[in-house]
Amino acid sequence: MMQKQTIPDWPIRRLAVLMFAMTLVAACGNDAKGGETSGTGSSGAEKVKVTAVTNWFAQAEHGGLYAALEKGFYEEAGLDMTIEPGGPQVSSTQIVASGKAQFGMGQADQILLARESGIPLVVIFASFETSPQGLMVHKEENIASPAELEGRNVYVASGASYWEYLKKAYNLQDVQEMAYTGSLAPFLADGKVAIQGYVTSEPYEMREQNVDVDFLLNADFGYNPYANVLFTTESYLKENPEIVKAFVNATAKGFDYFKEHYEEINPVIQKENPDMPLEKLNYAAEAMIPLVYGEEAQKSGVGRMTQERWDTLAQQMTEAGMLKEKPDVTQVFTNEFFE
Repeated sequence: MMQKQTIPDWPIRRLAVLMFAMTLVAACGNDAKGGETSGTGSSGAEKVKVTAVTNWFAQAEHGGLYAALEKGFYEEAGLDMTIEPGGPQVSSTQIVASGKAQFGMGQADQILLARESGIPLVVIFASFETSPQGLMVHKEENIASPAELEGRNVYVASGASYWEYLKKAYNLQDVQEMAYTGSLAPFLADGKVAIQGYVTSEPYEMREQNVDVDFLLNADFGYNPYANVLFTTESYLKENPEIVKAFVNATAKGFDYFKEHYEEINPVIQKENPDMPLEKLNYAAEAMIPLVYGEEAQKSGVGRMTQERWDTLAQQMTEAGMLKEKPDVTQVFTNEFFE
């Protein structure tokens, strides 16, 4: 039988989010307007103050936002933009829902959970068309599939949506789930274990330790939510469509710029996060390029989404018991603000 060191916390998270949502319904109807100008983009008009809260400390994965800020794309669009870094104690969904920021960054599955709990968020841009999240294993173990994790210790965040999917999809019955704390020490100490991570980050850390690894990208095994999605509230979107449009298209322009000029933008990111080595930022940028600018982006442009992808995610989360019922995903995301 599967042994667990921690109790999955997604039902607890749902209850906590629901309680929080009850205090935010009124706030969502009174979102900060972000400025008093009647439009955006006019060189003579006062810029509209807006804030975007990311999902972690400044990193290459946020490169499109920082490129748009550094190169003046937000300013050209009439926005006085502030990028507020996230962190372990920062909830972008709660900050945006309360009206303290206009835009936030998170993961697609988080947005579905938030909406089911009564927080009316809408995704307007998807930074990653392919999720960078997965499981890292030691190369000498020759693990090519999650099915081969049977009988092993796997370090994962309690109740992680992707893990709930993988357990069901690959019928994992003999895996010992270990609490993931953010430390890679258990992975270094035991060549048999697997540990969660991002292909843009943890493999670099292991390379620095001269440890050879393989990376099982969740997307390759059926679970591929849009990652680092940008969202706002239903009410802000309805009341400020021109601001949302300006933000979406300036951000898309920033991501297009970052693809070819990440070595120029990464020092800007490093100023915001001095603990991040420039070499690691460049590694992450190179690793993320095929995940951000893949087939969907080549066909339709970076940031755009499809209903099929959202439907698949919603169905997977419902079947795994993470959602009570499958939502109408047409209410969850929109491409209407892209030019």
